[in-house]
Amino acid sequence: MRHLHVIGIGAGDPGQLTLQAVEAIGRADVFFLLDKGEATADLTALRELILRRHARDPYRVVTARDPERDRTAPTPGYAPAVDDWRSRRAALYRRLLTDELPDGGHGAFLVWGDPALYDSTLAVLAEVRAGGGPDLDWTVVPGISCIATLTARHRITLNQVGAAVQITTGRRLADHGLPAGAADVVVMLDAHQAFTALTGHGLHIYWGAYLGTPDEILLSGPLTPALAARITATRAEARARKGWIMDTYLLRRPREAPASATPEPACLVHAVASSAPAGEPRAGASAAPATAVSATCEPACPTPAAAPPAPAGEPPAGTPPAGRAPATPEPAAGDAR
Repeated sequence: MRHLHVIGIGAGDPGQLTLQAVEAIGRADVFFLLDKGEATADLTALRELILRRHARDPYRVVTARDPERDRTAPTPGYAPAVDDWRSRRAALYRRLLTDELPDGGHGAFLVWGDPALYDSTLAVLAEVRAGGGPDLDWTVVPGISCIATLTARHRITLNQVGAAVQITTGRRLADHGLPAGAADVVVMLDAHQAFTALTGHGLHIYWGAYLGTPDEILLSGPLTPALAARITATRAEARARKGWIMDTYLLRRPREAPASATPEPACLVHAVASSAPAGEPRAGASAAPATAVSATCEPACPTPAAAPPAPAGEPPAGTPPAGRAPATPEPAAGDAR
């Protein structure tokens, strides 16, 4: 039996390694790294740095060229293109595990972010096992995802109170629009900046690229045409400079206040007055007339307090004596009689 550790290593900062990930790295004898070409050499270098810090000698690093993938396929052909690429990757894994990992040995794959989130390693290993490859067993070590890093860098929560969150891709966002019912939508794998079609809808965007690395870029704000153009230009410049880019973003709908919300009283006088239905005493109150609470409001209260009730047998303040008509006020200047 060959044993594998599929280890999430975080979004790009070596400090994001968990204690569990460090322990798993220390148990492995062979590490499998896929080379994606010279443009992404710094990604390979970061993995090698992690191994120098945490792997235990003696260990081996086996490097192989990752199969090319058709990223230009239109939506109807996208899933078949991914299936074809995964099958070619499974054939590569099967050969590497058979030739480079002895029976009883411990191997490891170092996976960006979290292995369960938009990464193919687990699906490819399942295909290796189903296709009659070497006898395998594997454990998965979760990692800090790019989504967790994005929200941490922007100092925001992933969700709003009582609201749904959805994770989708740029392709699905472009084809189907903003998902209904989700207040917050995380978008990954967006090579064509689908958010540019969603300006003017009251959305807020939190965008990040190269998260957790020295090249990290963050932009956020109301999703206006100007900000959409700025993100697009920044992304294009960064990709041209480095030869690759990994970015993600969160689209947030503003939270709407409940239509039936009742403002809270600003002072004790109105809080007491509003605590019982009109014409009914509050629970526990005696049937006899109670001494009125002082009608003097707190300074911050915007609601004027009612005048205190007059003692029994006396007319309310401002009532003219019996038999005398109320005084007619003098007209204001410009008023007609």
